Amino acid sequence: MSTAEAGPMTAGEVEALAVDGLRWLIGTGRETEDGGLGWPVRPSDEAIDPMLYNGTAGVVPVLLEAWRHFGDDAYADTALRAARALEGFAESWEDDSLYFGRTGIALALRAVHSELGDARAGAAAVRALERVSANFDGERWGELYELMGGNAGIGLGALLAGDDDLAVRAVEPYARTAEPTAAGVRWPFRPEVEGRMHHISHGTLGVVYGLAAVGGATGRSDLLELALAGAADVVARDEEGPDGFLVPHSDPPHFPDVTPRYSYGWCHGPAGDAQVFRLLRDVAGDPVWPELADRCWGTVTRSGLPRRLRPGFWDNDGRCCGTAGVLALAGDRIAEQGDSPAFSRTLVAALGAHAVRDADGARWSNVEHRATPSGLEPECGWASGSAGIVRELLRHVRIVDGGDPSYAVAWPDQPVAQGAQATDPIRASAGRDVAS
Repeated sequence: MSTAEAGPMTAGEVEALAVDGLRWLIGTGRETEDGGLGWPVRPSDEAIDPMLYNGTAGVVPVLLEAWRHFGDDAYADTALRAARALEGFAESWEDDSLYFGRTGIALALRAVHSELGDARAGAAAVRALERVSANFDGERWGELYELMGGNAGIGLGALLAGDDDLAVRAVEPYARTAEPTAAGVRWPFRPEVEGRMHHISHGTLGVVYGLAAVGGATGRSDLLELALAGAADVVARDEEGPDGFLVPHSDPPHFPDVTPRYSYGWCHGPAGDAQVFRLLRDVAGDPVWPELADRCWGTVTRSGLPRRLRPGFWDNDGRCCGTAGVLALAGDRIAEQGDSPAFSRTLVAALGAHAVRDADGARWSNVEHRATPSGLEPECGWASGSAGIVRELLRHVRIVDGGDPSYAVAWPDQPVAQGAQATDPIRASAGRDVAS
């Protein structure tokens, strides 16, 4: 069935799809020597991957989501086994970042501590963040200098873990490295690269998110002002106003032969831009930010997604670059603004139509239109795999049934929907209230 032909799914059908996704995901886990369970990026890969982006740390939140959603202790037991596997990586992994390294591993371990009361995971998380702090050279942790792999993400992770000092130290260097532009400021995402990215994953808005979250939570007005200057640069690049919001991937274009000029998902498009504007709404209070978030949503819903309109357009179902990331924003809007669930149901129908289901469960195969065959091997993790998709499916079921729109584990760069949780939305996370 094509996406255009996919009919709406009932809540029960979506829930059953999520259960099938969980069964396949758990079945792809690899036992470790200490009785733990870890995941590769793809089932054919030999090595377990610990990363939040596409490895074991990114699987933990959906296991905890399933435990909360269904009340089945089997999911909690699997999350505990994942924590055992992550403990060793927290000591040995060489990257310190949020999505690719030790900070993300620490957040997953803290989530297990908070949700399941596992003191061993909590202690491992503390040790991991201590190593992150010790590895800081005063300017950066490595080549990447943005949210996913650099300072902004580490600042967010430290903030959610209760280490305000590390959070501030992580983002302060952006004041020294900001590049003035006609409208504001921007940052290079790595050294000696001409192109400047604009969006949340690797670009200016990711730095803005880190600065705004840390500045708002710690009372550092200078950091918030710098965040607003970065946001101003990106807003000035909009090419679809006044009713929409669409900013190019990068300027000068970064790898223009393989990178589309415009994207629409979380990583490089308005679905992610809107999350930044939602945060600025919460910390800056200016009505321009919810208006910009609305404009982003208008562009997303008019773009044609989730239909695969042409080769290379909307070939991903995942949370980072595809349909699940848009579904996350759709759920936020339903929770906060009472939006119609119609578009959410369209997104879910597409996920249902694209799922590969058999006796092993359900998984999703993204598309690389320039390759033959074009179907890619299904992945396990948060970014492009089953973990990120199933987490959004379970939340969708609760939302359309009038239930709790909050997640079991709040994501570092997705503001908690107003009214969904009583805690501070800037600091909300699974582990914030059990700071060590």
